[in-house]
Amino acid sequence: MARVTLADVAAAAGVSAATASHALSARGGGGGGGEGTIRVSAETGERVLRIARELGYVPSAAARGLVRGGPDRIAIMVPNLRQPYFAKMAETLILALEERGLHTTLRLSYDAAAERDAVLGRSTTDVAGMIVCPHFLSAELLDGQAPPFPVVQVGGAPTDGIDCVVMGEYDGALAAARHLLDLGRRRIAYVADPWLASREGPRHRAYLDAHGERGLSADPRLAAQGADWDRRETGLEAMVGLLRTGIPFDAVMCVNDAVAVGAMRAAALAGLRIPEDVAFTGFDATEEAAFTTPPLTSVDPGVQEMAQQAVEMLARRLDGSTELARRESAPPSLVIRSSTVG
Repeated sequence: MARVTLADVAAAAGVSAATASHALSARGGGGGGGEGTIRVSAETGERVLRIARELGYVPSAAARGLVRGGPDRIAIMVPNLRQPYFAKMAETLILALEERGLHTTLRLSYDAAAERDAVLGRSTTDVAGMIVCPHFLSAELLDGQAPPFPVVQVGGAPTDGIDCVVMGEYDGALAAARHLLDLGRRRIAYVADPWLASREGPRHRAYLDAHGERGLSADPRLAAQGADWDRRETGLEAMVGLLRTGIPFDAVMCVNDAVAVGAMRAAALAGLRIPEDVAFTGFDATEEAAFTTPPLTSVDPGVQEMAQQAVEMLARRLDGSTELARRESAPPSLVIRSSTVG
């Protein structure tokens, strides 16, 4: 039988999770909340307590402190905030957690060591749980060590033993590549994936597979590797380098929107018309993509849905769930704009 959660109690009582938490804390129910700012009437408090008892709600140790602030809070970890996707995901997660009455703290992990130390609690002793958007996380990085608190991963390759919301990178990139091929583009450049040499990136695999579906072979000379994939400068530098080779191309599939913005800038400076001379696609469907010139066709990975799934997963763990690590996903969709269809 599934464990009764604080969210179940709140739904049955017709109140928010934060209100249920404060009501239970004030009446010895252990929901977590203490001296919070939420005021709960005696009638509401008694109703919440009665329903909690009827449902057999048993609070976890972590959940009892979640609304107090101080050391009991949720860490949101992203590699950086210069990448529009990470900024958007961090904001969405913060708002989704606040809806549950949970406090948050934002952390940055610029390298593998920082990401490992945060997930293993070495630099995050002040949190009760974590949602991480990783660049480096893997079972090898953790070296057999388990996080001391609930951790949910959003994006990246799933890590053994950790709940994960998997981004539909392959399916989204496949849709973008098929779109360009359907438009009759046959010289499609791929810009700019730092893991290109390993050929392990799902977006690059999708690019190759889309060509294979039509009996075509992508020209390997049109695949540009960048220093990273978080900077607009990476796209600009990769595109300048590609233009200098003189190798013809009629479309550019960019690994994300940040790279696409830089690449489009370089193309425009070179006198290329978009999309007449060269079509562009991105990935992430950030707000910036709608304001490029022309607006950028991009893959929407479903940030809102991914964030909600991550918060639900974390809530179950904080409420005491011991089920095996779960895998969830959100379906991507292609947002077609004028950078491919004039």
